[in-house]
Amino acid sequence: MLHAVIMAGGSGTRFWPASRNMRPKQLLALSGDRTMIQSTSDRLAGLVPLERQLIVTNRVLVEPIAEQLPMLPKENLVGEPAKRDTAPCIGLAAALIASKDPDAIMAVMPSDHVIGTDQQFCNAISAGEKLVVDDPTRIVTFGIRPTYPAESFGYIRRGNSIGSDGDVKSFLVNQFREKPDRETAAEYLATGEYYWNSGIFLWKASVILDALKTNRPKMYQHLATIADAIGTSNYQRVLDEEFNAIEGTSIDFAVMESYPNVAVIEAPFEWDDVGSWQSLGRLRESDEHGNTVVGDHVGIDTTGSIIFGDPDHTIVTIGIEDLIVVHTKDATLVAPKSAEERVREAVARLKESGRTDCL
Repeated sequence: MLHAVIMAGGSGTRFWPASRNMRPKQLLALSGDRTMIQSTSDRLAGLVPLERQLIVTNRVLVEPIAEQLPMLPKENLVGEPAKRDTAPCIGLAAALIASKDPDAIMAVMPSDHVIGTDQQFCNAISAGEKLVVDDPTRIVTFGIRPTYPAESFGYIRRGNSIGSDGDVKSFLVNQFREKPDRETAAEYLATGEYYWNSGIFLWKASVILDALKTNRPKMYQHLATIADAIGTSNYQRVLDEEFNAIEGTSIDFAVMESYPNVAVIEAPFEWDDVGSWQSLGRLRESDEHGNTVVGDHVGIDTTGSIIFGDPDHTIVTIGIEDLIVVHTKDATLVAPKSAEERVREAVARLKESGRTDCL
């Protein structure tokens, strides 16, 4: 049976001050009326019912996510006791799913991507499921055809074609590449053989656990101890002790880059990882002056700017160009678009100065 794992533990610091410790990016409505995690769950409707959707997040976000997804069974919302990157997160999810469905196939995805259309996404997941059914040792990833030489994404180089399922094309994976410099990224783009790594995967739960056992035996031993405690009165204690003891790493380093049987599906859907405030310019309509506005805004001689605020608070801008202006009830950000990467620096400065009230 097909299960879905939604990874929802990110902090989304580049979206400060709207994104906070208790309300990170995935809990914000950045691209529409639904929050990002709600949209991710909605996208699976008709393919993976709520009872087979598992959300893994950090423990402090369990309640906020439960409030946003009230129909999700409570046992399907898992709070990690510590942040340990994607490999332990996925391993824990695989152990929990395998304890109920030993032959399960898992589709794994982040909670904070914008994808369209939902039907194309489901078609791609169904095509990936068929690839795994045809070869149960195969693991599948999803590549995004690049539109510019991005330095912020990992890349996947495709190999020979496996075939197609409707408009969904699949290939063997030739190589994974880490985030390149701009010149190298331009070379990748020119070949037509590279995809952006979407961070979306599909595999049998038992196969990913076996891969972790082979590649990360210490991590696997901690996960196996947790798995043995599932359903017992000691589970929570064992989870806390063993998960905290894991040395975290990404699933790419732990498995994907060395696994011998990986396929990549060329994503037939639109995709945006919503990495920073300027993403709103791609996701929402701009006005006649090139401004992207969320909230109540009055602009005079204002062009090319991102304006984000609450609907009950009016933001007035005069004579500004290419700025990011974000207002919340207790913090306001004003920065040139060109400096948006420094939002993380601002968050770090606030943390260092003990300003937890703003975080």
